[in-house]
Amino acid sequence: MLDLELSTTLLSFLLPFLFLFIIKWRSIFTALFPSKSPHNSTDKTPKSYPIIGSFFSIRANRSRNVEWTSELVTSSPTSTFVLRRPLGRRQIFTANPSNVQHILKSHFHVYPKSTVSYSTLGDLLGNGIFNTNGESWKFQRQVASHEFNTKSLRKFVEHVVDTELNDRLIPILSAAANNNTVLDLQDVLQRFAFDNVCAIAFGYDPASLVPSLPQDLRNAVEEIRRFAKEIIKEKKQLLNEKSELESFDLLSRFLTSGHSDENFVTDIVISFILAGRDTTSAALVWFFWLVSRNLNVEGEILKEIYEKSESPIFEEVKDMVYTHASLSESMRLYPPVPLDGKQAAADDVLPDGTFVKKGTPVAYHPYAMGRSEKIWGKDWAEFKPERWLERHGAAGVELGKWNFVGRDPYTYPVFQAGPRICLGKEMAFLQMKRVVGGVFRRFRVVPAFEEGKGPVFVSYLTTKMDGGFPVRIEERA
Repeated sequence: MLDLELSTTLLSFLLPFLFLFIIKWRSIFTALFPSKSPHNSTDKTPKSYPIIGSFFSIRANRSRNVEWTSELVTSSPTSTFVLRRPLGRRQIFTANPSNVQHILKSHFHVYPKSTVSYSTLGDLLGNGIFNTNGESWKFQRQVASHEFNTKSLRKFVEHVVDTELNDRLIPILSAAANNNTVLDLQDVLQRFAFDNVCAIAFGYDPASLVPSLPQDLRNAVEEIRRFAKEIIKEKKQLLNEKSELESFDLLSRFLTSGHSDENFVTDIVISFILAGRDTTSAALVWFFWLVSRNLNVEGEILKEIYEKSESPIFEEVKDMVYTHASLSESMRLYPPVPLDGKQAAADDVLPDGTFVKKGTPVAYHPYAMGRSEKIWGKDWAEFKPERWLERHGAAGVELGKWNFVGRDPYTYPVFQAGPRICLGKEMAFLQMKRVVGGVFRRFRVVPAFEEGKGPVFVSYLTTKMDGGFPVRIEERA
């Protein structure tokens, strides 16, 4: 999507006289050069012209790229859309599960991370795991995988998340309830997630979620890199002072792996900070919004929370089946990463017949897939956790407990799929379920938008609510 912005901005400076000419003679060009692509044969198809392609439509929808491209692919008969870009270039968007499996698994080697993504995000993410390919990606993934075993997950939930929940998040929510103040829950949850990822991955507590709510870490490249280098410096000093650490976090693993170049490790730290802070907080923000509008869902979640309240923390969280389904359902509608781009390293043909020329940007579209009637049926717009659940029981016998029924990752690629599937998927679910259980057990979360207004969806690296998520907190009886 950033590539679209770059190309259109450049063209707007280089060819203004051509735009004026085409605007004047638009009807002539439309008659002479109609779009005849079988993949674009819908009434939503943007008009395409010689040289500039669909520049006018791209420009008109630049503030809602995710929603616009979602409308294009869900309206396409093949769930794939070929966008004509300026200067004869093309970009392919797909919400077709067969294509997604082709891109992310069976032809993984043909679709690496795009060069545009690297050049655009290079200053921020550098050669971190989410912005690189090949041996560097393999090495980082192999080292990181050791941090996602059962022992680490249990430690994360019982010590890191639970401590942050009880010592910081709950007191802030309680104070807001007592004082009847409005909180920006989006900001609060980002701080919560930021403290969590720093604690588990780097053994460092930034204490960003405290009552004074200090200035948070922003997406300024210099500030983030400075912060990351400070963490690395402290960890190196600790490793030099102690021959053996009581706990071996992710950063320690990288620093003792033989790849201790400061810039390389900084890229890794930044990648995990942004992934850990922005994705789970984004998922929780939209979850609390959707649940506030569906009180029957909130009732079922509360029922499950109270039933599990006597269980040990880790087992309680693992067994929250209805809550797990509710989170899956909210991420279906609002995936933390709504669109993910690759770039074809060779000529290829997708399973639906779409030809892909070498060098063509190809994006699979989780946001559009969650809104696809072909995948989810006519009730796709409903927030319905039950679509992820089933009950077992013999005929004439009372049905048993809910069982979670997941979708294959190519139909629901919210956590990617194939070799790049998210290592932190289970950790993210455990963290989110612990937050939901801890918050809902004591409080109701009530949106506090101005009269007649609601959340505005925006997407940068991850989805967000434009301007934050204002809420009032109410103590439960």
